[in-house]
Amino acid sequence: MSAPSPLPPSPSYLAGTFLPILHALAKFKGNPNLKGKGFSAMEGEPSQLKRAMVDASAGAISGAISRTVTSPLDVIKIRFQVQLEPTSSWNSLRKALPMSTPSKYTGILQASKDIFREEGIQGFWRGNVPALLMVMPYTAIQFTVLQMVKTFASGSSKTENHINLSPYLSYMSGALAGCAATLGSYPFDLLRTILASQGEPKIYPNMRAALVDILRTRGFQGLYAGLSPTLVEIIPYAGLQFGTYDTFKRWTMAWNSRQYSNPTAESLSSFQLFMCGLAAGTCAKLVCHPLDVVKKRFQIEGLQRHPRYGARVEHRAYKNMFDAMKRILQMEGWAGLYKGIVPSTVKAAPAGAVTFVAPIVIISLAFMQKDDMAQLRYIQSASSNRLFLVTARI
Repeated sequence: MSAPSPLPPSPSYLAGTFLPILHALAKFKGNPNLKGKGFSAMEGEPSQLKRAMVDASAGAISGAISRTVTSPLDVIKIRFQVQLEPTSSWNSLRKALPMSTPSKYTGILQASKDIFREEGIQGFWRGNVPALLMVMPYTAIQFTVLQMVKTFASGSSKTENHINLSPYLSYMSGALAGCAATLGSYPFDLLRTILASQGEPKIYPNMRAALVDILRTRGFQGLYAGLSPTLVEIIPYAGLQFGTYDTFKRWTMAWNSRQYSNPTAESLSSFQLFMCGLAAGTCAKLVCHPLDVVKKRFQIEGLQRHPRYGARVEHRAYKNMFDAMKRILQMEGWAGLYKGIVPSTVKAAPAGAVTFVAPIVIISLAFMQKDDMAQLRYIQSASSNRLFLVTARI
């Protein structure tokens, strides 16, 4: 019997580990030899490069904390997505479906009880290590590319000017940032899915064992299984997420203009920003969740899970993503394409709360100087713009 897995690192441990990196970056006061090359002194408004570095660093750290806090819901979501059998409620409505075997997981509470009984508390953090390794480069790349694209499109590095971008430019900025982040972090996404879905007894005791076996059996391309539906998904997902977030903010600002004079992006309350991000992420999930289910099926092809978890996805079970969607519809109905949508949506609120609070604390500790109001304004601005990730894909 394998030794129990260690508990996941606490949010305070994650912040304490990476905060010195931000603190060291904050020590940079500006080199006169580098002026005009994107560097500037800490005093006053941060330069474009510094803004990108702050966004990337704080975004990655807050993303890791958010990922750890919401990991139980993420594991439950993945278990539903890789389950081939229709849920009991759907199966009872559609007697004509070819597959009538009862599903192992039928609801969030029932799945939580089963996972805890069979795998212990650590079962809710299966795959959290590759998830943390994934969220760091994903968030860093996403924020950096988004800042660069929006700066190029608006002709200004000031965040308040980005709100004036057209929905089309906001959409394209989000899509490009999402694609770049996905390509840079995808192998960790695949390893996360495999470790989170394997259950007990484990096929792979750790991430290294899974990585070695994938390279041995499927080659290097095996680390990118399911990339096609992922890229097809991320373009509308990230585009809708970023685009609708800016749209919801504009609508909210227009509503505020009838209540207050001279409204700006900073006039939005924390609650309004949270709701804008929540609504944007939910819209994106409802449209793109079927492609996420297809991606998960490709990622676990050939995974020899215990029979109690139901039918397995055999190696090369699907010709392509269109064939996968067709077979899911035939065997599981439309509900099969939305497996896991409930826990995925439920985790949006706690993820959004952490995503909003963590950057304020982290950036304040690392960058704030006494009586530095310019830095305070930037921290508030950077934190508010990070709320579009409340229901982040990763």
